[in-house]
Amino acid sequence: PTYGTVSRYGLVAFASSLDQIGPIAESAEDCGLILNAISGKDAHDQTSRNVNIDFNGLVGQDIKGLKIGIPKEFFGEGIDEEVKDAVMKAVDFYRNAGCEIIEVSMPTLKYAVSAYYLLACAEASSNLARFDGVRYGHRTASAKNLLEMYCKSRAEGFGPEVKRRIMLGT
Repeated sequence: PTYGTVSRYGLVAFASSLDQIGPIAESAEDCGLILNAISGKDAHDQTSRNVNIDFNGLVGQDIKGLKIGIPKEFFGEGIDEEVKDAVMKAVDFYRNAGCEIIEVSMPTLKYAVSAYYLLACAEASSNLARFDGVRYGHRTASAKNLLEMYCKSRAEGFGPEVKRRIMLGT
């Protein structure tokens, strides 16, 4: 969902500008029901906002004339044929339902992964610094002093990928 629609209160912050909470369900209608229940302003999250939307308000309405953009860059090198076939079946479904399918271009998409790694790792380094075993996160049972508790708690509490991202972000 759009940033701020669902409170992130209680979420272990990895990358604040990227972290989102939202439903995964069997259908769009089920996602709408969940979003109706969990969206809205939360005093514990300054980024949350008032939401006055019925996320299922358009379910069942005619979609004829709706424009759907299909980014051509999504169908380049590396796409799995099974995924491509499934997407094209959906495109055919919407075209047959009267939607206008438009090929669009996202020329800066080639920078997305690089930008993600810069932002995500820098924010992870900052956000995960609080997980020191004192107030937040895992606390080791085998430390003999405060410095050892910090070091061992973080060493035991984070897996190799999280440690790698913290180091890259630092």
